[in-house]
Amino acid sequence: MLASEITAIVEESSRKLLQISIPQVRFYLLTDVMAMDERNPLVRRTLDECRNSPIRLRLLKTLREDGTWPISKERRLAEERGAGPPVGWTYTTMLRNLYDLGDYRTTIDEGNVRATFEKIFSWQTDEGYIPGPSSPYYPDTHYNGYALRMMVRFGLKDDPRVRKLARWLMKMQRPDGGWVIPYLQDLKYFPPYRSMSMPDFIAHIRKLGMDNYDPADYYKAPSCIWTTMMIVRGFIQDFDMAVIPGVRKGAEYFLDRFFMKNYYSSFYRSDDNWTKLKYPTYFGSGMCALDMLTWMGYGAADPRLDKPIKWLLSKRMQDGLWCQSDRPHPVRDQEISQVCISILNRYAQSLRGEPFGMAGEMKLGRKVPV
Repeated sequence: MLASEITAIVEESSRKLLQISIPQVRFYLLTDVMAMDERNPLVRRTLDECRNSPIRLRLLKTLREDGTWPISKERRLAEERGAGPPVGWTYTTMLRNLYDLGDYRTTIDEGNVRATFEKIFSWQTDEGYIPGPSSPYYPDTHYNGYALRMMVRFGLKDDPRVRKLARWLMKMQRPDGGWVIPYLQDLKYFPPYRSMSMPDFIAHIRKLGMDNYDPADYYKAPSCIWTTMMIVRGFIQDFDMAVIPGVRKGAEYFLDRFFMKNYYSSFYRSDDNWTKLKYPTYFGSGMCALDMLTWMGYGAADPRLDKPIKWLLSKRMQDGLWCQSDRPHPVRDQEISQVCISILNRYAQSLRGEPFGMAGEMKLGRKVPV
């Protein structure tokens, strides 16, 4: 499509969404798409509305002094019967609630938010990763990318513990540019482990132990698309980290495999996950991938984006907006529409030869996280 056609779509969809948008959606429309400064009165008023959101206030009110949120009795008992946090729902809930608080423009020094990060850091191993939440026997690499995203987004990039986590993640990158969940997505790829049941396999790696594990022994196994996507997303929250060569190599890994089936049944094997519109995008999707890629500077000059952009345009409804694939949802549909508009806005900028994504934000002297 021509730049003028996509620009017209962006303008029409933005106008319609702005009329009905909730504060956090309106904020990103105003700043990311319309390029308004945070000193603009409308943006300031929108930020005030974000701060007064009942959802944000409830999350801050229920956040305990130890940095955790309450979880259901059933999940708490399951944790107590097992390894305990960070394995289980306590840690998962912390990351998900931080994700939501970030969307509402919450800062680290509000309420007990800093205590949440201190709790996460208290679980950090000598190697640098955060254990859990799935198992105490191997690190969930994708959740470490998730944790990195939240740490950087809340201003902790220069904390030595964050740098330690980032170094561990880069150390775990594989020659093909991607990442895997250790053991689960490399050792189990090969016979005789491939046909082994998960309980038997977990029992096996429990005996094996991390001391005997060398990732280089399993480089013949392919990387995981979605694990890679979550780790790259963690790094691109910061300008300096986003330009690390290994981070771009990771983005190339999932860009080259757009719409392809993942190799591992443990994590979104079906290619349907690419084309499902959903929010929050904890574990990635085609929409999430395009958001990241256009932010990093992939645009109309790269023919690999042609088909994904056409797909995104095909999902636009008659009212000019987008909706969740599983079922329409009045709030999530707005979040999805805002992300889609931002993607198309960057792509149109690339067609016009303008700075877009991270380059555009650097030119303006600010950053809007993805």
